[in-house]
Amino acid sequence: MISYDDVTVGTELPARSFPVTRADLVRYAGASGDFNPIHWNQRVATTVGLPDVIAHGMLTMGLAARAVTDWTGDPAALRDFTVRFARPVVVPDTDEGTSVEVTGVVKRTLDDHQVLVDLTVSAAGTKVLGQARATVRLA
Repeated sequence: MISYDDVTVGTELPARSFPVTRADLVRYAGASGDFNPIHWNQRVATTVGLPDVIAHGMLTMGLAARAVTDWTGDPAALRDFTVRFARPVVVPDTDEGTSVEVTGVVKRTLDDHQVLVDLTVSAAGTKVLGQARATVRLA
């Protein structure tokens, strides 16, 4: 578990890359109950103006949160997490799918061993989450 004493403004979180395939979307749909066909049916996705099937926004947000909790070593350390959905994560129908890339940096230290972390979340070179911020309480 990371210690508050080991973190300063500018501390970078380890970069993370999370693969996302169509099979992952099916599993997430089953777990979340979100069976919107834009997440699994290319015909429906393109009919409504999307470039292809897209990942669930909450899946993308969850992957970003995982990058933070993996860094802290404690899922309960996450105190606040906000994002703005900026662009969809397009998931091609290939074995590789796509990857969600997450980087982060400590922007501010707060009271009670808490820090504010700004995240950059992208897929295929495009920023997909905006204003992604996490507040975590460190040991």
